[in-house]
Amino acid sequence: QVQLMESGGGWVQPGGSLRLSCVGSGLTFRQYAVSWYRQAPGKERELVAAITSAGITTNYADSVKGRFTIARDNSDNTVYLQMNSLKPEDTAVYYCYGVWHGIGDYWGQGTQVTVSS
Repeated sequence: QVQLMESGGGWVQPGGSLRLSCVGSGLTFRQYAVSWYRQAPGKERELVAAITSAGITTNYADSVKGRFTIARDNSDNTVYLQMNSLKPEDTAVYYCYGVWHGIGDYWGQGTQVTVSS
């Protein structure tokens, strides 16, 4: 059974940091490009950051550039999202998404991030 499992969400004050993890199981993880998306209440799901299968290329939404860093460790089937200088507008459910073009794509169940004082 293929599964992407996020963890690391929680509550943090503005200016704080969190590190999210996405662990893949039941799939050839190193073949999958992985992205982090987020969805705030009443808003559409939006792309936050993405990393290619080998970790060579990364992309970020303008709203998180310079604050968030995506990285992966294929030996541990894990993609990380380091989030620094968090703002209230970063509050959302964060989802991990993996895709191997032409083979398959999968979503995680999401992890809540709340930034407030």
